[in-house]
Amino acid sequence: MHLSPAHDVHPRTPSEEQLALAAELLALLGDRTRLTLLHALRGGEADVTTLTEVCGAARPAVSQHLARLRLAGLVSTRKEGRRVIYALRDGHLRRLVDEALNVADHRLSDRPVHD
Repeated sequence: MHLSPAHDVHPRTPSEEQLALAAELLALLGDRTRLTLLHALRGGEADVTTLTEVCGAARPAVSQHLARLRLAGLVSTRKEGRRVIYALRDGHLRRLVDEALNVADHRLSDRPVHD
C-alpha cells in the first residue's frame, strides 16, 4: 500500500480533546450503515425513505443511525412538509468519507490475486 501526499495536513500536534473527538467521529464512521448513509448524502440532501432504499436496512434502523449522526453534529435536518430532509454538515466530512473509501480501494487493489 502506498500513501498519497496529504493535502490538508493538520498543522500542529492535536490536543487530548481533539484526539478524543476524532476517535468519537471515527467510531461513528466505523458502522457500515452510517458510512453508507454519509456516502449517500455526499450527493446532496435526502429524506429517510430515500436513504432507507439506498441502505437496504429497515426504516427504524436507518432513523436511529440518522439520529446518532444528527446528535453528533455530522448531519443537519430541515423540514419539508411532513418530511425530514438530511444533509451533510460540511465538506470535511465528505472528504473524510471519500478518503476512507479511497483507502479501501487501494487495499482491495493491493490484494494478491489467488487462482
